[in-house]
Amino acid sequence: MLRVREIELQANGLRFVVEEYTDGKAADGDGAPVVLCLHGFPDHARSFRYQVDPLVDAGYRVVTPYMRGYAPTERPADANYQTAALGHDVVGLIEALGVENAVVFGHDWGALAAYSAALIAPQRIRKLVTASVPYGVGFITRFLSDYEQLKRSWYIHFFQSPLADGIVAADHCAFVRKIWHDWSPKWKLPDEEVDAVRDTIAKEGGVAAAIGYYRSMLSGTGVNPAFAADEAKLHVTPIEVPTLYVHGDKDGCMDHTLGEGMEAMFPAGLRRELIAGAGHFLHQEKPVRFNRVLLEFLK
Repeated sequence: MLRVREIELQANGLRFVVEEYTDGKAADGDGAPVVLCLHGFPDHARSFRYQVDPLVDAGYRVVTPYMRGYAPTERPADANYQTAALGHDVVGLIEALGVENAVVFGHDWGALAAYSAALIAPQRIRKLVTASVPYGVGFITRFLSDYEQLKRSWYIHFFQSPLADGIVAADHCAFVRKIWHDWSPKWKLPDEEVDAVRDTIAKEGGVAAAIGYYRSMLSGTGVNPAFAADEAKLHVTPIEVPTLYVHGDKDGCMDHTLGEGMEAMFPAGLRRELIAGAGHFLHQEKPVRFNRVLLEFLK
């Protein structure tokens, strides 16, 4: 029987709200290995609803936090959403869960947070699973220069404008539905899930927090100099953790070919999987295929 709890954890100076899923026959996970699942934009902790049961059945304790700034998790007073801060959040969450290490699974911005955590404290990460955002110098070079990808990335530059807040917030964040459709064009969007994400981001301050990730990335909003050394490692330093990388071949946000050549950045081993017919939200679109790959890797 699945046991579900919403709990609060202090990590990296912030209060995080997380959903915890365990086998109901074991109290508080009873030493089960942890899988920490990190959502991206525009999304929230329910993103991993299709992974929970298979992972718990396989003996894992699954923890899905609302990432920094996503209600009901606390928003940083300094509006710092830089990648290194996210990495320290992940390390802090693993510590707050009372375990030595965890499997970390990140999608979209969650993938970037996972990469950062693996650079900051590789001993805290048993295995790494990332989806939809690649890693490495080759990825960044193409991301910043490939014409077709620059067209896909229009929203990142749009988010630097003060006009973006009002436009994203309009009509109860209808922007979220449109971008889900663009990024996963072959998926019949589940209305109730899209609306749940809209509800999350529409909460007071939610839009500024969600697009604050992109402002910290390009405009330097709220960036903390204390994280500069960790930030500088991202995409140029090899990751010493066994990693699974999964991408959909119909991703309308990030072209799957941007991940080519990633293997060189993962000396502990990288398994790459391309899921046919899946867009950006591949773990929700093709959960049976995704979960099979995930569980095979975790063995």
